[in-house]
Amino acid sequence: MWLNKKQLNDSAIREYRQTLKRVTPNYLVIDGLFDQASLDKVVDILQHSQHWKTQKHTYAALYVDDKQWQDASDQQRFVKRDVWQRSAINSADLNVQHLESTNIALDFLNYLRSNEFMAILSEIFTVRLTDENVADPLINTNYFRLSNSDFVSEHADDSPGREVCMLLYLNKDWSNSAGGELVFSGKHNRPIYISPLYNRCVLFDPASEGSEHWVKSLNKEFTHQFRYNVTSWYWSQ
Repeated sequence: MWLNKKQLNDSAIREYRQTLKRVTPNYLVIDGLFDQASLDKVVDILQHSQHWKTQKHTYAALYVDDKQWQDASDQQRFVKRDVWQRSAINSADLNVQHLESTNIALDFLNYLRSNEFMAILSEIFTVRLTDENVADPLINTNYFRLSNSDFVSEHADDSPGREVCMLLYLNKDWSNSAGGELVFSGKHNRPIYISPLYNRCVLFDPASEGSEHWVKSLNKEFTHQFRYNVTSWYWSQ
């Protein structure tokens, strides 16, 4: 249901492995990895405002509250964005039809942590990925959105045992003039810019050289637009 198998045949996986070895940072951009009709249904669910809550990180501490955020300097703040709330689907004010349709958004998140999908990533990156020793796998895969007042400043995603990071963009008819590009620091001060186009998947090794990254802000004229993506982190034993 979820995968476009044409992007995962043996020759494609060989090419992905070769690409990882020759680029800095070690990253892949795969367009059309997932079934578009299924993603369309997910995107419809993401438009419901009751599913979202603002999330804030500083370099000193993650998941800070409003007081901690206000006390932090601008230089300490590195993430302000909305995170999708799984718990919102149990809200009493949602009708049965909406609850049933929301299940597809949850199903997709669950698929991204399935043995099947992690086996595919393991094959591409030639490392065994598993949730066996991950305390709370669910917090490692979720939907996020950014408005033009939000930001993701430069940071690294490397952490002991974290082998692969995945970003999947869910932005239909995205305009390049909107901004919102993912930027890797790259090698020799040559940043790499990747537009957040619909059904574009970026996979990278967070420990590789030049994998520090940030998101270009949305341009000010796009005041009523959000940039949507899934972020997922994967671990070895």
